Amino acid sequence: MKSERNRELKRASWIGIIGNGLLAVIKIVIGFISGSLAVIGDGIDTLSDVLTYFITLFTTRLISKPPDSKYPYGYRKAETISTKVLSFIIFFAGAQLLISTGTRLFSGEQREMPSIIAIYVTIISIIGKGFLAAWQFKIGKRNDSSMIIANAKNMRNDILISSSVLIGLIFTFVLKMPVLDIITAMFVSLWIIKVAFNIFQETNMELMDGMKDTDMYFKVFKEVDKVKGAHNPHRIRIRKLADVHLIAMDIEVDGSYTVSQAHDIAMEVEARLKENLPNVYDVLIHVEPYGNIEKNEVYGISKANIN
Repeated sequence: MKSERNRELKRASWIGIIGNGLLAVIKIVIGFISGSLAVIGDGIDTLSDVLTYFITLFTTRLISKPPDSKYPYGYRKAETISTKVLSFIIFFAGAQLLISTGTRLFSGEQREMPSIIAIYVTIISIIGKGFLAAWQFKIGKRNDSSMIIANAKNMRNDILISSSVLIGLIFTFVLKMPVLDIITAMFVSLWIIKVAFNIFQETNMELMDGMKDTDMYFKVFKEVDKVKGAHNPHRIRIRKLADVHLIAMDIEVDGSYTVSQAHDIAMEVEARLKENLPNVYDVLIHVEPYGNIEKNEVYGISKANIN
C-alpha cells in the first residue's frame, strides 16, 4: 500500500514536471515574441511549478525511507515541510513579478501593443492546466497527499491567472491600451502571492500537531464507549504524519483487573479505532485505575474540554 502510494506520487510529480515544463517554455517564448509582459509573467509562474514538482519528487523519495534512531517516527513529516517550502517558492515568483511589473508601469517608457499570438497561447495554457489540475487533485485526494493537493491548487489558481491574462489581453486589443497588459500582470503577481500565503497557512496546523478535522475526537469517544470495561477516555492526542494518524490516549479500567485483563481491553480499543477511523497507523493507550485523578495532566483532549 505504501509503495503504491509512493509510485503514484512519483508519477504525479513527473507528469507535473513535463506538462508544466512544456507550457512554461511555450508561454515565455511566445510572451517575448508577442511583447506581452502578462504572458511572460504567466510563464514564469508556470516555470516555478516545475521547480515545485522537482521538490515533490525528491520528497517522495525521502518519505519512503524507514524509521531510524534519528527519526523514530519516520520521514513522513518531510511531506509537510516540503509543502511549506513550495509556498515560499510560489511567493518568491509572485514577488519578483510584482517588482518587475511595478517598475515597468512607472518607468514612463513607450509601450507597444502585444501580438495577437499572446491570446492563442493563453487559451492553450488554460486548457492544458485544466487537465493537469484535475488529474493532480484526483491523485492527491486518493493518497491524502498535502504536497500533490497543494500543487493541484496552485495549478487551479494558474487557470484563473491565465484567464485574467486572457481578459487583460482582450481588453488591451479592444481598447488599444497596452498599459492594461502590465496592469493585468500586476494583478497576476498579487494572486500568486495570495496563493503562496494560503498554502503556507494550511501547513501550520500539521507542523504544530493540530487537527483540522476535530470530529475525529468525537469518533474516538464513541468507539471507546462501545468497549466493555473501558471508561473515561481522556488526554487524547491525535497527530498526522502525511496520510496517516497516530493516536495517544488514556483510559480507565476497574482497578481490580489483572494486567492481562486491562491489556485485552486496551487491545480491543485499539482494534476498534483502527477499524472505524480513517488511516490510523498506531494507537498508544495508557491504562489507569478507574477514578484516577492526575491534576498535572495538561495536554490532550477529554470530553470536558473538547469544543
